Amino acid sequence: MSIVPAEAVSGRVGTATANEPADGAPAPLAPRARLLPSLAAVYRAQLSRARVARIPLLFVATFQSVGIMILMRGVVDGGDEARAVVAGSSVLVVAFVALNLLAQYFGQLRASGGLDHYATLPVPPAAVVLGAAGAYASFTVPGTAVTAVTGSVLFQLPLTHLWVLVAVIPLSGAALAGLGAALGLLAPRQELATLLGQLGMSAALLLGVLPGDRLPGPIAYARDLLPSTYGVEALARTFDARPDWPVVAFDLAVCAAVGVCSLAVATWAYRRAAVR
Repeated sequence: MSIVPAEAVSGRVGTATANEPADGAPAPLAPRARLLPSLAAVYRAQLSRARVARIPLLFVATFQSVGIMILMRGVVDGGDEARAVVAGSSVLVVAFVALNLLAQYFGQLRASGGLDHYATLPVPPAAVVLGAAGAYASFTVPGTAVTAVTGSVLFQLPLTHLWVLVAVIPLSGAALAGLGAALGLLAPRQELATLLGQLGMSAALLLGVLPGDRLPGPIAYARDLLPSTYGVEALARTFDARPDWPVVAFDLAVCAAVGVCSLAVATWAYRRAAVR
């Protein structure tokens, strides 16, 4: 018969309870995930989820923009009008996916209670909004490039400076995706979110394809408020024989600033919708 010393028992008990709260308080939660890893995870998840469903819609967006340029070819020969048609039709692909479809997605997510799933994840709200916006904007890259090349050939515009799409697509996509996410999250009903997304895409079509100096005064002011306008202007200026690069850079900077503001509003709208 072995005898265990009291000191050993007390030592084991003290060791077993050393990691437990002394006053019975709950253990602290794990720290929240950092922004960049969370953003990458949400982006990959959204990209894989939407890949199959969005590819046919991207084909529709590209076909729509190319069809508009073919129709306008009968009434536009060249000059500023041709540059505006090609630039506006190219950015319209971004508006169709990043604004229209993202507004519908977040409207559906809010109506179905899907925001509750994201609210339980230990990720920052900005990661959810930026990840979804980035995934939807990524689908616009091939369609926008095909539309710009097709329009340049159709209207006999130079292809030399189409590399500026590397900046136009993400900046316009960020601005329009932030706007689309905000519309979908702030709309009280899913049907209204769909309607607002359609109206936003129609505004990008009507105000982006026509040159600003051909529009009436109030409509021209509305064009200046549209986030995609500055991406359209930057792309249209690069079709000149000698582009004014400081003005192009200024348009892109304004587009980037609008994108930051729209994504910030979308993040606020996500927080507001997630706590309700």
